[in-house]
Amino acid sequence: MDHGLRRARLVERLDALEIDALLVTRIPNVRYLTGFTGSNAQLVLGRQAAVFLTDGRYDEQATHEVEGLERRIYLDERWGHLAGALVELGARRAGFEREGLTYGEWQRLAEVAGDVELVPTTAAVEELRRVKDPDEIALIVRAQGAADAAFETVVLGGGLREGITERELAYDLELAMRRAGADDKGFDTIVAFGENAAEPHHDPTERTLRRGDVVKLDFGARAEGYHSDMTRTVAFGEPPERLRRVREVVAAAQSAGVEAARPGVSLREVDRAARAVVEEAGLGERFSHGLGHGVGLEIHEIPFLRRDSPEGDVLPEGAIVTIEPGVYVPGLGGVRIEDMVEVTADGARVLAASPRELLVL
Repeated sequence: MDHGLRRARLVERLDALEIDALLVTRIPNVRYLTGFTGSNAQLVLGRQAAVFLTDGRYDEQATHEVEGLERRIYLDERWGHLAGALVELGARRAGFEREGLTYGEWQRLAEVAGDVELVPTTAAVEELRRVKDPDEIALIVRAQGAADAAFETVVLGGGLREGITERELAYDLELAMRRAGADDKGFDTIVAFGENAAEPHHDPTERTLRRGDVVKLDFGARAEGYHSDMTRTVAFGEPPERLRRVREVVAAAQSAGVEAARPGVSLREVDRAARAVVEEAGLGERFSHGLGHGVGLEIHEIPFLRRDSPEGDVLPEGAIVTIEPGVYVPGLGGVRIEDMVEVTADGARVLAASPRELLVL
């Protein structure tokens, strides 16, 4: 990945941000700009140069992961070193990531920054990350492949059986993703049986699987830092007829959302296309979340497809977003179908290979 090109593109944005340097502290953003995979690092980016900083634990790791940058190792509190780098780069007005510092950390930095004016910025790096390059797309596809393999091995391979708990099934999926080549799970796996599927986000419990349950599975893998995200709702034995009808509505809503996901279409419009199908079925109040979100170095990142997305915010070509309508009926259960799609010039390309039709297992 061309981290130097990414930094150059960020430098081009400094004028629009009205700053002459940017302090990057959010780890996903540091990784995006430098390739560093550790848990603590910062980047001070000026117009003519940049400095990478981390602590002594990562001295050796940084030497082979971070190229083309001056590297500094600190053994004590970081704030003086960061302020010193800003001064050395000639910064008079420096931006910092609003979401990357606590109030206390900002106070400490301000104390040692001297005459450098510190101003908050929002999503300066994240805006660059909105459009994925070919290397990023390849890693997301790889992560999705591990999730697809786990679905085939565990779900289609007989892993649903009476008496298995939600926690056990979640573990089975996570282990299968690892065996399929994933570095790790992408996020905490959601497994919900029966009435528990009425919770959009559900922590797996000791609830056991019974005939007639719907089974909602929301899971993903991680490959070299990049995530995948997929939800499938299947039935263990014949499901209640009402949930069959709900499932048909959700499937139609997802198809409408995928069809609407094209370059230049507003985020609100994509959400509206799917939500209208659910509302026309009289279930609008049961679709209680946004339609989707970007996926990449973070499992939830911009753009966010919601009914209240910013006016004028549109899907760019090269974005990868989820399309995930859901309907949840308390006491009965719920259905969500989710796929990541790549926004191409010709429309949305679904990245998952796992079947979306209702499976009665």
